[in-house]
Amino acid sequence: MSTGKKYNPKRITTHVLQEMKNKGEKISMLTAYDYSMAKIVDAAGIDIILVGDSASNVMAGHETTLPITLDQMIYHASSVVRAINRSLVVVDLPFGAYQGNSKEALTSSIRIMKESGAHAVKMEGGSEILESVERILSAGIPVMGHLGLTPQSIYKFGTYVVRAKEEEEANMLIKDAKALEKSGCFAIVLEKIPAKLAELVAKSVSIPIIGIGAGGKVDGQVLVIHDMLGITQEFSPRFLRRYNDLYDSIKGSVLNYINDVKSGDFPNEKEQY
Repeated sequence: MSTGKKYNPKRITTHVLQEMKNKGEKISMLTAYDYSMAKIVDAAGIDIILVGDSASNVMAGHETTLPITLDQMIYHASSVVRAINRSLVVVDLPFGAYQGNSKEALTSSIRIMKESGAHAVKMEGGSEILESVERILSAGIPVMGHLGLTPQSIYKFGTYVVRAKEEEEANMLIKDAKALEKSGCFAIVLEKIPAKLAELVAKSVSIPIIGIGAGGKVDGQVLVIHDMLGITQEFSPRFLRRYNDLYDSIKGSVLNYINDVKSGDFPNEKEQY
């Protein structure tokens, strides 16, 4: 239950996020992948910036998140970190940087923290990644979990449909959430699962639960900024609310520029030396 009072610290930390859950204040989270966008998002007062492996899709044009590399994630994260004053910056560990090898998971996480200056890493999975989670945490690096639809496993599932609709998978998800909490994760993203299950998970653990397509009864929400601003057009899931239509706005501006250049209207006398 929200207290209605906004918690407004100078810097967002994992401790601040826990306080927000305890006080009933919702947590806001968006992706960003470059300096200019991150500067705007941070200035607006977002709580968490996720440097997501969704950069593989929206920045590089890949069909899935799998191709993006650790070096590329560090490049994007470094650009974001240089822009922020307030937000907590969380970086996705990309596919291949942690699965099945806790030593590699730690090495990848250390590289992200040292080379980008980010504040935490995010990993997809439950019981199968606990060894890696604990090893990363032992080095003092905060870890955010990610359950439900896990895009790095898309070829395993073969579809982006809602996860955990069946009782067995739902029970496993709750079990995984509790295991991630016990291992020391400071928060968990739940992606594309039934709202009632997400609410149950949020009540079952004490750490913040951030939803994307998981209903409104969790502790916060995350969206991909290119989707939320209407820059991408081909992706329209039910959970996405578009807050702008920048595709048409930017395209219109480019068309006007082209016309002004072709007609000789730009530059005019005031726009030259």
